[in-house]
Amino acid sequence: MIGYTTVGTNDLQRAMAFYDALFGSVGITRLLELPQIAAWGVNWSKPIFGVAKPYDGSRATPGNGVMIALGQRTRAKVRTLHAKALELGGSDEGMPGVRGADGSQAFYAAYVRDLDGNKLCFYCVGPGGDD
Repeated sequence: MIGYTTVGTNDLQRAMAFYDALFGSVGITRLLELPQIAAWGVNWSKPIFGVAKPYDGSRATPGNGVMIALGQRTRAKVRTLHAKALELGGSDEGMPGVRGADGSQAFYAAYVRDLDGNKLCFYCVGPGGDD
């Protein structure tokens, strides 16, 4: 069920260089690079490790920038989980939608905080059509 994890950074370029070298030493490559996040893994069907600048703009500290991502099979399930979390008293951190380009590797996600403030992401990778 775990799709990926992230840790925070204050210097994404430095972190990418570190993790490129670290993970490269065992044959793991960078799969994603966006302005606020980079991620590494064997492929998109296995758990992925990411490093990100904290979304709230605060300085990264251990814990700030940490998020648990829960992979789903369809965009409909992403929307269902997001809506249910809000219904149960969670708070919205990002409405369901495609992040980046749509297409065969589209990243469709929604973000919430649970009742304790823990950040969760519900996501699926792939084209739409399950709506």
